[in-house]
Amino acid sequence: MEQLIKSVRGVKIGYSIMNKEASETMVFLHGFTGSTKTWEPIIECLPSTVRCIAVDLLGHGKTDAPQETRRYEMKEQLLDLQALFISLQVTDFTLVGYSMGGRIALAYTLTYPKHVKSLVLESASPGLQLVTEQQARLKADELLAIKIEGEGLLAFIDFWQDIPLFQSQKKLSDLKRQAIRQERLQQSSLGLASSLKGMGTGSQPSYWTQLNELKIPVTLITGELDEKFQLIAQQMKNRIENSQHLEVLAVGHAIHVENPVQFATIIMEQMK
Repeated sequence: MEQLIKSVRGVKIGYSIMNKEASETMVFLHGFTGSTKTWEPIIECLPSTVRCIAVDLLGHGKTDAPQETRRYEMKEQLLDLQALFISLQVTDFTLVGYSMGGRIALAYTLTYPKHVKSLVLESASPGLQLVTEQQARLKADELLAIKIEGEGLLAFIDFWQDIPLFQSQKKLSDLKRQAIRQERLQQSSLGLASSLKGMGTGSQPSYWTQLNELKIPVTLITGELDEKFQLIAQQMKNRIENSQHLEVLAVGHAIHVENPVQFATIIMEQMK
């Protein structure tokens, strides 16, 4: 994939593109501690008829990590993405988002509904419904950010890769687990800490009450071993008219990492 940089709204955004001349477009947004690299095994499985664009979100990968926490807020990141897509002349596409990238993908679709023709959300949520939940998560995310700032990137990645959410990744090959670790280690402490403060689940707006506004096809993908997000996806499905919830067996939170071939097959189905 061709690695590129484009300046929008005062920041440099890293992105990758493949099959530049293809007529159909699919855009990919990664999760927290990720980058465009996480999508490479998926994109390799897709046909040359699909133009694939993967974006490094603010504070991640090759994209800038500004000092100001407010710059990471959802509304700012949506403006960044819209400016990027307009500059690339991408205005009609399938949008795929994983975890944090799924939250952003959902928010983008609700904000710019005319640009997204179908939405794929992998292990994602619309935020939190209750103010008490938001406050508790905000505090937890701030403590995590303090941990990153105080202990450094290496110590945080050691901690992060062992949280229960990623337990199922222990069965991956050593080579694959090392690749995931290296991708995480290429991040910056400032970018990750600021991302948690400005764009964590506790600080973002809740989109639960707006789910019924979605009229395009929406596919919700979760792993069999990820019970929390299985439940969230089912609750989302009940509120989104044109939606389906697909469960992938024997995998956890990061389906695209643990079973890339099946994930690629699922997302290709959404373009038909």
